[in-house]
Amino acid sequence: MFSAPESKYLVPFDDSFRVADAPTQAGNVDRKRAKTRLKNAVRELDQLQRVLAAGDRHSVLLIFQAMDAAGKDSTIRAVMQGINPAGCQVFNFKKPSALELDHDFLWRSSIRLPERGRIGIFNRSHYEEVLVVRVHPELLHKQQLPDSIDMDAIWDQRLESIRDQEKHLARNGTVILKFWLNVSREEQKKRFLARLDDPNKNWKFDFGDLEERRFWEQYMHAYEQALSGSSRPWAPWYAIPADDKRYMRACIAEIIVQTLKSIGLQYPEARPEDLQRFADVRKDLGASDATRVPQQGPAAKLRR
Repeated sequence: MFSAPESKYLVPFDDSFRVADAPTQAGNVDRKRAKTRLKNAVRELDQLQRVLAAGDRHSVLLIFQAMDAAGKDSTIRAVMQGINPAGCQVFNFKKPSALELDHDFLWRSSIRLPERGRIGIFNRSHYEEVLVVRVHPELLHKQQLPDSIDMDAIWDQRLESIRDQEKHLARNGTVILKFWLNVSREEQKKRFLARLDDPNKNWKFDFGDLEERRFWEQYMHAYEQALSGSSRPWAPWYAIPADDKRYMRACIAEIIVQTLKSIGLQYPEARPEDLQRFADVRKDLGASDATRVPQQGPAAKLRR
């Protein structure tokens, strides 16, 4: 298992994380420098993704959680721009379907885990089950849980299940990075208003988002419990200031790059017997070109 890259935004592994101590702003941000940092990190990520795919020994799971309007969609787009789309997969986890509700709460995310050689991105995730469901426990009634479930202990039990699954995945080659985009309530209001003022952004506004804003304090408590209870060396959380999107994106891209560098990705080396066959193939290719008879007729004329 890999070791989480150091960062001032790394959520501690000792259950000591407090939302009140997590900044939503990074101070005076040089936006031009942040843009350059992102560009450089994306370039490195593109190369690392190629080696990841060729090696086919690890998978990468990136989890993004945040309050509405924190910038999840745009951050995923910005960080993954220029990366081979064949090596990535993105899933959005919204309201669960009837089929998903007929399984345990980890099922719908488990079947979407990335295979080796690919980067999987969860825009929201199984953590919704200890976030939105914790804030709105009435949603549990739709999950057809057995009567033996201890409702007083369910959140701790779910976090335990998440920790166990993430440790299992990490042991088997999945690199897990989790990002909480920590936007302030004031910045969220500004972004909601921007969606209302710009006709091209009206489609982004959801009246339900405004309703959820009324539960801000409850969500902050749920995030504190979730991050504190599940940030571990093999599946770390990073609480990234999200009031400045450029700075946030640069930080996230650099953490991903640092992590992939730390696991020692390499292109596969050819076996000695393959190297010998390569030499034979070169000879065959050279001989076939040397003895090739120029084509006559209509096809040859078309090439001219």
